[in-house]
Amino acid sequence: MSENKFVKGIICGAVVGGALTMLDRKTRDSVMNKTRYVRNEIQYYSKNREELKTNIEHQITKWKSVYDQFSSDAMYLTEKVNEAKEITPQVKTLLTDTKDAFSQSKEEYKSIVVPEKEEKSIFEPKKQ
Repeated sequence: MSENKFVKGIICGAVVGGALTMLDRKTRDSVMNKTRYVRNEIQYYSKNREELKTNIEHQITKWKSVYDQFSSDAMYLTEKVNEAKEITPQVKTLLTDTKDAFSQSKEEYKSIVVPEKEEKSIFEPKKQ
C-alpha cells in the first residue's frame, strides 16, 4: 500500500514540478522549439525510412569502432602494466645491488684516504 503512495507521490511531484517550470517564458519557448524539432524529425524520417536506417547503421558502426579502439587501448595498457609489474622486481634488485656497490666503494675509499690525524701532521710544519 505504501509503495503505491510513493509512486503516486513521485508522479504528482513530477507533474507539479513540470507545470511550475512552464511558468518561465524561456522554458516554455525552449520546450516548444524542441517539441517542434522532434515532430519535424519524426515526420521526415517516417517518409525517408532508408535514410533513417542508414543513419542508424552509421551511428552503430561509429560506436563499434570507438568501442574497438577503447578495447584495444585497454588491452595495451593492461599489457604495459603487467610488464611494469614484471620489471619492478628487477629494477628493485638492480637498485639494491647498485647501493651495495656504492657502500662497498665508500668503505674502500675511506681505507685508502689517510686518516684525519695523519693529514694534519703532513700539512703542518713539524715542531722542533
